[in-house]
Amino acid sequence: MSGGNNHDNPFKIAQQQIQACADILDLPQSTRQVLLHPMREFHVNFPVRMDDGAIRVFEGFRVQYNDAKGPAKGGIRFHPEETIDTVRALAAWMTWKCSLLDLPLGGGKGGVICNPKEFSPAELERVSRAYIRAIGPFIGPEKDIPAPDVYTNPQIMAWMVDEYSSIVGKNQFGVITGKPLALGGSPGRGDATARGGMYTLREAARKVGLDLSKATMAIQGYGNAGSYAASLAESMFGIKVVAACDSKGAVTCKDGLCVLKVAEHKANTCSVLGCEGTVDLSNEELLQMDVDILVLAALEGTLTQKNAHKVKAKLIVELANGPTTPEADEILYNKGIHVIPDFLCNAGGVTVSYFEMVQNAYMYYWDEKEIHEKLDKKMTRAYHEVFDTSKRHGINMRKAAYVVAVQRVVDAMKVRGWV
Repeated sequence: MSGGNNHDNPFKIAQQQIQACADILDLPQSTRQVLLHPMREFHVNFPVRMDDGAIRVFEGFRVQYNDAKGPAKGGIRFHPEETIDTVRALAAWMTWKCSLLDLPLGGGKGGVICNPKEFSPAELERVSRAYIRAIGPFIGPEKDIPAPDVYTNPQIMAWMVDEYSSIVGKNQFGVITGKPLALGGSPGRGDATARGGMYTLREAARKVGLDLSKATMAIQGYGNAGSYAASLAESMFGIKVVAACDSKGAVTCKDGLCVLKVAEHKANTCSVLGCEGTVDLSNEELLQMDVDILVLAALEGTLTQKNAHKVKAKLIVELANGPTTPEADEILYNKGIHVIPDFLCNAGGVTVSYFEMVQNAYMYYWDEKEIHEKLDKKMTRAYHEVFDTSKRHGINMRKAAYVVAVQRVVDAMKVRGWV
């Protein structure tokens, strides 16, 4: 997930992107220094008793990157290869994501180095509660609000919000989003990331002249966001999904996958491989398929200078965080491939999380139709702000998204007297 140079270290990539944006905005060095580093980060080690009676000590992180515009907001990952640099990068991207959607929030992220697939349900609960006890003093509804991310889910959020409520001595549902509906979760949160991406895809297709009802799509990463993207692309626009992959491999069907069958097969076997009516191929082959739309919904660093020139898709939908390196960005831009950058494309999740915070504070809840309408309005506005900025400055969509988002954070820092 990270490494020692600019090509495989996600935080170095995030800093490189900030510097490129700062050059366009002609920001002074003092302002750049604030933007290039997290405002605060916490490293915690916490013991957990496992089912066999042994005590294991887990290492976790929480990074609050910038809170000039409001409380930090960002997910919690449970991953065996989690690193502080990955968390720093994701916290930075969350800062720009919240700013881009004009939410009154800053950026944060958290993680625990562990493999939750090896835990029993009881062990998973104990790890979840122990992590919240460790970071509890540093979070809160007006300070830092976590949410689900890779290998975490609404049930884990429920354990965490219950543990935090026990610590503070009162129900505090607003401390975490992505919760089950029974604990103040929001309607529409489950598919929010993918649905928000589909709204931006609709707008992008209009800009590039692509008829979505006749379009083909390949999806790299068939997890939560990827599987929802498949079903929504089909139901909303009539797109034919012809390939999908996960960490174990890829499958394709030229007549179009049955997306529900693929999802059911993966749920039963933990992989898309071997699904009836499909042909296996490699993940790298999927990225190079001659399709109209390529959805990137896995982890960081998927497209690099080594493979970006082989991409044939007209449109790239980045539902994952950081799937394209800066070098790959330039290659794609020069090839005329329209990229909907990650912190625009996948901002539906944090936007509905913000709606969840508002509903928790009001103790009044909207229905799903209203959530979808509000999300559509936010995502559509953000897309056009980025597209117009891209054309005005003659820069790619990612740089344009940075220009819009970073300028708002800088404005907030200026009026606060930070810079």
